[in-house]
Amino acid sequence: MKNILAAFLLSFSFLVPPSLCQAEDTSPDETAMAQEAFVYGYPMVMNYGTIYEYFIDSTSNQYKCPLNQIYNSAHVYTPADTSVVTPNSDTPYSFFCADLRAEPIVFAVPEMEAERYYSVQLVDLYTFNYGYVGSRATGNKAGKFMIAGPNWEGETPPGIDKVFHCETDFSMAIFRTQLFGPDDLENVKKIQSGYQIVPLSVYLGKPSPESPPSINWPKIDKQLAAANPYAYLAFILRFCPAIGEAKSEEGLRARMQKMGVEGGKPFPCCELTGAQEVALRLGAEKGLTEIREKADGVGSSINGWRVMNVQADRESYQGDWLLRAAVAMAGIYANDSIEATYPLARIDSEGNPLDGKENRYTITFPAEQLPPVNAFWSITMYDGTTQLLIKNPINRYLINSPMLPELNKNEDGSLTIYIQNEPPAEELKANWLPAPDGPIYMVMRLYWPKTEAPSILPPGQGTWKPPAVVKAD
Repeated sequence: MKNILAAFLLSFSFLVPPSLCQAEDTSPDETAMAQEAFVYGYPMVMNYGTIYEYFIDSTSNQYKCPLNQIYNSAHVYTPADTSVVTPNSDTPYSFFCADLRAEPIVFAVPEMEAERYYSVQLVDLYTFNYGYVGSRATGNKAGKFMIAGPNWEGETPPGIDKVFHCETDFSMAIFRTQLFGPDDLENVKKIQSGYQIVPLSVYLGKPSPESPPSINWPKIDKQLAAANPYAYLAFILRFCPAIGEAKSEEGLRARMQKMGVEGGKPFPCCELTGAQEVALRLGAEKGLTEIREKADGVGSSINGWRVMNVQADRESYQGDWLLRAAVAMAGIYANDSIEATYPLARIDSEGNPLDGKENRYTITFPAEQLPPVNAFWSITMYDGTTQLLIKNPINRYLINSPMLPELNKNEDGSLTIYIQNEPPAEELKANWLPAPDGPIYMVMRLYWPKTEAPSILPPGQGTWKPPAVVKAD
């Protein structure tokens, strides 16, 4: 299956036939409502694309496991992994998608050595990060945790360290387990075997509740998603009840309903006029343009790197659906900045687009000025168009801090990384980060960034700044 998520980075202009764009009876208000719905739903439809490929469509080459089971990846991501844009290649992933309709689920993590970083990021159908387990959040000791759905009410069961309340009926969990090097893979596998998930009834040794209704999951691929994003949004909203904090969306959902988008009902939920159909198409096109522009400008520009302050929960977004969509376009499932901060680079020190076909580049960290982190850091290379990892002759997709003993430092103690499509001189190859033969997109990851100076926190205002990407002579 082609990459669903990358398809959202492509133009939706084909959705709007030129003849319809000239329709004089198209209401600006209806176009605005359609645009609002598109922006609101953009990350949710992206998220559904991943859930469908990973946990529903067993014929997909990206399929991981059924719902309410854990999948462990015994390798770091490579160019063959295409479901998620800008994946990291530092940490073998583990995943589950929990169906919380009938009852909560309980997941367990094992104890691990103090020097190994790991995290469990909990993401709901809105793409809100609503909870964390791991080295920073809960420490490296063993633990048991419970995820409860929006309709669950009850006491914390015995032996549970913490209960996380999810606003939606389904939740993804993304596990990242640090890999120190190729010879460390067996240790990571042993840790992953200790990640466990069971329904609450199994944990308590009680009878299971009645099974929830079966779901007719709509197929999604890039053509289907681009052709009818509103239909997918209506389907997803079925599992996103407007209760609790989500009651703040009642006005938005009423406006979407006027345009035929209602949770749990086929799209359109009501008969649409020709003008409304045009407005929906125009709204999708305008919405995608708006998200692109926001993604290009979000955050602070520091030495050519774009540094975003991400706190991806409902309270922090405060109804800014455009910002939520822009974060998803830049890299869906981004961690909160306190867990990991991500400087992004598309331009060099002179403000010109990075291009591996035309130029060679360097990044130099002055002596004693490597990224300040409690865990580790990396710089990962992506194709600037698809935002996916690129094939290269040495199968190197990043340079990270565990590789430091193998890298060559300059005489003054600084560290230079060589970014180019063709191999550099032999004496520079140890520090070579292969680039695509075309547009470049790079992501620097600072896992568990330090809070004391020097620090990148708060993002865009910290005392440590990423060094510029400089065009080589």
